[in-house]
Amino acid sequence: MNWWTNGIRLDVRIRPAGLALAALYALACWATRQISLDQFYLPAGIRVAALLLCPPRLWGYLILGEYAYFAQMRYPMIDRYGLPWVVLASACLIPAVALVVALHRRRLATCGEAWMLSIAAWAALATAVLKLGLAHLLWPTPPSDPILGTAIRYVLGDYIAIITVVPLALLWSRRSAGHDWSSWRQWPTLASLAALLVLGSAAIWAGASSDPAKTSLQLLMALPAVVLTCMHGWRGAALAVPLLNMLISVGTPSSGLPGSFDERTFMTLQIVAVAGTALLALGSRISQHYHHHAHQDQAGRQAADFSRNAHIANEMDLRQRALALRRIADDIETSLGETADLLKLHGHHEPARRLLGTATSHSRQFRELTSMVYPAELEQLGLYLALQASGIHQAWDATDRLGRHQLQGDPCQLNLGLQLATYRTLAEAVSLLLNGERGQIQVRARCGRRGTQRGIVVTVGLLDRYRTLSDDTVALARRRLSARPIAYGGRVDFRGNRIRMLLLDSPAHAEQDTALPTRLAPHGLH
Repeated sequence: MNWWTNGIRLDVRIRPAGLALAALYALACWATRQISLDQFYLPAGIRVAALLLCPPRLWGYLILGEYAYFAQMRYPMIDRYGLPWVVLASACLIPAVALVVALHRRRLATCGEAWMLSIAAWAALATAVLKLGLAHLLWPTPPSDPILGTAIRYVLGDYIAIITVVPLALLWSRRSAGHDWSSWRQWPTLASLAALLVLGSAAIWAGASSDPAKTSLQLLMALPAVVLTCMHGWRGAALAVPLLNMLISVGTPSSGLPGSFDERTFMTLQIVAVAGTALLALGSRISQHYHHHAHQDQAGRQAADFSRNAHIANEMDLRQRALALRRIADDIETSLGETADLLKLHGHHEPARRLLGTATSHSRQFRELTSMVYPAELEQLGLYLALQASGIHQAWDATDRLGRHQLQGDPCQLNLGLQLATYRTLAEAVSLLLNGERGQIQVRARCGRRGTQRGIVVTVGLLDRYRTLSDDTVALARRRLSARPIAYGGRVDFRGNRIRMLLLDSPAHAEQDTALPTRLAPHGLH
């Protein structure tokens, strides 16, 4: 009970920037009311947009600004409608809308822009209920207009104004969210905007001569708005729907007084409200799906990058092992040469000759096995010559099941990482067919370029075209061969008697692997 005895301390801090915000808000409401209709009440949109753009700590200044706006407008109405209505009706609208915005603020930030439609609907309904309820309770003479018709007119006017102003405010608040605005300079977007403006201008011009023609043109304006929504998602709808609503409001007949009403345009505006709601909801859904798939694509690219880097790191490790084995072989060869020279020095020429012959044979075999650990020839000669000069060529020849390779293009145009991945994948594919299938095997490879992208297509298949690969071979090949092609943006296909593998060398991969020859080829291996 300390607060009861000591009192309550209120710390009120008035900021000049907040007072300027209140004045700016009041001026915006006054200016937009001069060009508003009952079925297109722009201050309602300004109210919601200001609450969304400003942090909650500044909402008090917005309440002050709206009260000032209503005070200058309703002060002359005191004698007609009474002081209680002027005070209460001017003070309760923006707090009610602020409550609606506060309840939706977190969902709007995390669950998508479609929640803006819920804000618009609840804000329009709340203000209409307060306006009509306070008028019937506090006016000396309650309004005689039908309550339902007036409520529909108020709700529709506020709702259309909110979905006109708020999308533009959200676009402004999220202008630096990483969107690629350069796509808006493409001709389909510019053509759609131009068509919307032309149809709107034609509808304004036709309003004085033919109501059916004007209505038809206003409905046709929805077509370019749909196109913009389909091309740019929510951002397209957030620009097209406000532009559509403003063009229709400009062409609406008015008595020249704020808050005038046109019965003939009311039905068109109802259709526009439904169309605008559908476009904003559709655009939000399109944007959500786009971001979801873009996130999945980015995750896939990151996984491919990780896999590619893992393969490169494995090749570096194998290269170091091959280098160590080669050094051991060189030391053994040097020692055997010294031993042979020592035997010759003591007159044992025949044992020295046999020792040198055995050492040469084993050294050649050791080098062939070492090249199967890591194809060092690939760094100097390229993929095709490495296939014919490394130890894997002798291993394939020993089986007597591989025909002459058909190799086309220049693999040296590809980066070293892609050549190594192709070499490993090709060797694995040939090994699978040698172990799992019968008959002769044919290897084909073709390097090429399409636009800025280079790549290689490798085909390993049975020479007998009437045979097909067994299901076990296909399943095993799918598990063991897919990793490297997918890491390099390619794929593995199985067609009848052959395995077809595609590996791509995109510009991003080329830039990423420019340092590979230097890192993978230290002095001494060749």
